[in-house]
Parts: sequence; C-alpha cells; structure tokens
Amino acid sequence: MATNILMPALSPTMTEGTLARWLKNEGDTVKAGDIIAEIETDKATMEVEAVDEGVLGKILVQGGTAGVKVNDPIAVLVEPGESADAAPAPKAEAPKAEAPKPAPAPETPKTEPAAAPKAEAPKTAESGDRTIASPLARRMAAQAGLDLAGISGSGPNGRIVKTDVEAALAKPQAAKPAPAPAAAAAAPVAAPAPKAPAPAITAPHTAIPNSSIRKVIARRLTESKQQVPHFYVSMDIEIDALLKLRSQLNATSPKDGPGAFKLSVNDLVIKAAAVALRRLPQVNATWTEDAILQYHDVDISIAVSIPDGLITPIIRKADQTGLASISNQMKDLAARAKSGKLKPEEFQGGGFSISNMGMYGVRDFAAIINPPQAGILAVSAGEQRPVVKDGALAIATVMTCTLSVDHRVVDGALAAEWIATFKKIVEEPLSLML
Repeated sequence: MATNILMPALSPTMTEGTLARWLKNEGDTVKAGDIIAEIETDKATMEVEAVDEGVLGKILVQGGTAGVKVNDPIAVLVEPGESADAAPAPKAEAPKAEAPKPAPAPETPKTEPAAAPKAEAPKTAESGDRTIASPLARRMAAQAGLDLAGISGSGPNGRIVKTDVEAALAKPQAAKPAPAPAAAAAAPVAAPAPKAPAPAITAPHTAIPNSSIRKVIARRLTESKQQVPHFYVSMDIEIDALLKLRSQLNATSPKDGPGAFKLSVNDLVIKAAAVALRRLPQVNATWTEDAILQYHDVDISIAVSIPDGLITPIIRKADQTGLASISNQMKDLAARAKSGKLKPEEFQGGGFSISNMGMYGVRDFAAIINPPQAGILAVSAGEQRPVVKDGALAIATVMTCTLSVDHRVVDGALAAEWIATFKKIVEEPLSLML
C-alpha cells in the first residue's frame, strides 16, 4: 500500500525546515532504518531515516526546498510494482485532523474542541493495543526506559520514529527552562516591526539569503539583549601555571590509541568553570517568573563556529569529567557540529555557556547570554603583559575573562565571587586534578 513520507519534526521547537537533499532516488529500494534524506533544521543539518520498507515511488519535495512544514508529505513510498499515484493525497490526511472539529463544535464549543485534540494526539501512534513504532525507535526507547505509549509519532500514520524518541529524551532538559523561553517568545511577536523598513541599498552588493540557523541566532540574541538585564564583570587572570600543567599532562599522553589526548587551554577553562559552578551553584541557574531553577548537574555549552553561524554543543556533568575526556569530547562535538551531524540532545539544554575567542588574538570582549541560561563566560587570548609582583615589575601570561550574567538571577556580589573563584582555580590549576 502506498504511503506518504512526511516532513519529520527533528527537534521539539521545529515547525518547518529545509529539505537539503535526497540520498535516495525515485525507484530505489528502501529498508526501515535507511538514511533517505538530509533536513536542515533551525539548529543543524540532520539525517532522516526511513520507517517502512518499500520503493521510493515519487519525490514530492525536491532537494534544496526551504520552508517545508512539519508533517507535510515530501515523498511517496510504495510496494514493489505499485504506482505512486495510489498514495493518499495530502488532502486525504488533513481531514483526519479537521474531522474532530466540526462534530464537537455545535454541541459544546467551549470545551469539546479543546478536549478532542488532546484525546486524539496520543492515539496517533497506536493501532488497537499495539504501538506502531520503527524497530530502531523501539530499541532506543527500551534502552532509555521510555514508554512508547506516551510518545506521539511523526511518521506515516502516526508511527513513532527515531526522531520522536530523541525529542522525548530531550524534553526533560528543556522542561526546566520552558517558562523563560515561553515568555521570551511571546514578546518578539509584537517586535517584528524592524523587519518592515528595508533600507534602500544602491551600492553594488550581493544578497545572501538568511539560513534557518542565522534567523534563529538573530531572533534569540535580539530577545536576549532586549529582555535579559545583562551586566558584566571582568578579571585579568595569569595562566602560566595552567600552561605548564597542560604541557606536563600532554607529555604523558600516549602517541595514539584510545587513551591518547591533547589538551587545549579551552579544555582546562571548561573544567575550571565547571568546578567554579559546583562551588557556587547559584550561577548555574535559570530565571522563571515563579522561581529560580538551580540545576543539579553542571552541563556547559561551548560556542562553536559553524559555516552558518554558531551552535553550542554541551559537555555534560563537566565537573565530574576528567580533562582527557573533556578534550576528546570537545574535539568530537566540534567536528560533528561543523559537519551538521550533532544530535538534538547534544546541543539542547545546558546551564552555562563559554565563548572562547582567544585563538583569534582577541584581547577582551563581552558575550551575549544564551537564554534561558543566566551566565556566559567570554575568554580572550593569553598574552604576555607587564604585571606587578611583590612591588616589582614582572612579565606574566595573562588572559582577560568577562562574565555576563542575568541580573534577575545573579547579583553583583555573587558574580564577583564566581569570577574570583574561577581566577583562583585557573591560577592554581593543580586543584583540577583532585
């Protein structure tokens, strides 16, 4: 039987995306779990797997098409020898969603229409007593201890697929900060006014269309600067002891193999920030109107430059993770971030961010907070500067670090205490080995 392949929701916030390219052609045989296409979301380019077996009978949305809405048909999967024309038309699926509305509306318009969609949603992934899910989705749910009955499927006929399980796994992390983004998202609806006045550019130029990622960065950072009361504290930190420890540890690494590592200054900065957050957990928090949410785990987001902008992969439980593991995780996450291969759970969440521009020789900068987090540390280049020690002039390797914080969560004294704690850890780095 012919089945529509629908545009999947690859993250909890995704409403539309760009169908970057097809990896299968019309007429190709497809097995469940095969990678059939690449979708560009508001965060990254991700692979889409087939949830059923069959033949790719017809491609409805060509590669490179932007603004494809979630659950819109993008292709038709057919049985061998079957015509793609036998697939249910896009209109045929819409009435299912529309049907509940006309029936309850005449009787009790106030309550019935709202109740109907809630009752229908969980059943989209069930057939009788059997939950419809791809083999990979079942395996992932079993490993994570998830109940498939509580997950809504985005595949054909409500089938639960890999991305639905990944979205469900990401929800607990997104649940804490939910109140803040919800409030943040409401205000900018009235603020698209700046869009209207398009400047009349007469000089020769090239128009580069904004990617989904660039639009999201623009929206979120505008919201952050408009709605989050930022303030900043900076300190000059001597890193000679840190550089010496890094050199000594790198000298102990095997040349290759699973135990090999090569620490960067950034790896040590991540660990030092994580230890400081464990000592002062009030900074590892999120503002909501009802309460300040203080995170139990120290999950640090690291800003990584990618062709379309920025993405922030996360080092989970960084305070409990060894330096070699942090280093190897960062190399892997950064490489996959640049190739658009990060999984949603690898960049969604996090309680604190670090932005390091030291490799570009930047002497000093202040970073914009990544909502709903309450803090971000801007790390600049280490450079030799004159310093006064014991009343005498000396030379030391110094880097300037600036902490940006949300004043609703972190007051001045706490911000100063945190960056002083961070400075002490960096300047006496042997404590990182404990």
